[in-house]
Amino acid sequence: MDNQFMVSQFPRSSAYHPEWITAGVSGGANPLWMTEWLTQAMDLRPGMRVLDLGCGRAVSSVFLHREFGVQVWACDLWFSVTENFQRIRDAGCEQYVFPLHAEAHSLPFAAGYFDAIVSIDSFPYYGTDDLYLNYLARLLKPGGQIGIAGAGLMQEFNGVVPEHLRHWWTPDLWGLHAADWWRQHWSRTGIVAVDLADSMPEGYQLWLAWHRAIAPDNHVEIEALENDRGRYLGYVRVVGHRTELELEEPLVSLPAQYSPKALLRDGG
Repeated sequence: MDNQFMVSQFPRSSAYHPEWITAGVSGGANPLWMTEWLTQAMDLRPGMRVLDLGCGRAVSSVFLHREFGVQVWACDLWFSVTENFQRIRDAGCEQYVFPLHAEAHSLPFAAGYFDAIVSIDSFPYYGTDDLYLNYLARLLKPGGQIGIAGAGLMQEFNGVVPEHLRHWWTPDLWGLHAADWWRQHWSRTGIVAVDLADSMPEGYQLWLAWHRAIAPDNHVEIEALENDRGRYLGYVRVVGHRTELELEEPLVSLPAQYSPKALLRDGG
């Protein structure tokens, strides 16, 4: 147990107790590994305002504050905001990490409020929408950073699931994509300039090690990873910054403009 989750490429993450990490499990990737890998490609500085979107149990949010001195808004839809507050408080971060319950398309923040937005192993659930980046990037200052990291594909398979993955593949997994797909998805809007889009070398091995540790009974996923050996499955990260392109406020409702008209030609 003392050496569990200690990986040389993630020295910051290795300082955290394995029991604290496993108590904060909320998905298919170690949130500390993913956050450390992502932030290696970002420039986070003390005092910055950071949105941790889809934070799960807020493990990544605590890590972001402790390691970089940033203020973090820990936003999630599925997990208890009260539990997250307790975890944040016990980590001594309650003055700097603020838990929120919100849906990714209805975020209660002002335009230009954040210096950075991160999303750890959750963006595929909502970020593949062609129009979502238009909405989310409004919350960033011009030049502000946006980064995602988590499960993804090493290569696209264009609608035909490989035979060795079919037993594991479920409809929600169609949100998984390769780094190049994300680069194109973001770049074409002109809203975000992509600084980096890549995959983790042999990332499937860490994915496999994580599941063997936290979900050893998940034989279907473990078998899929063992059979795949990194051909399609692994970890992906994308980092960009908001351009100077002006973004319009989202349309919430139209003003009433009703005036009565004759219903029928004969005046009835």
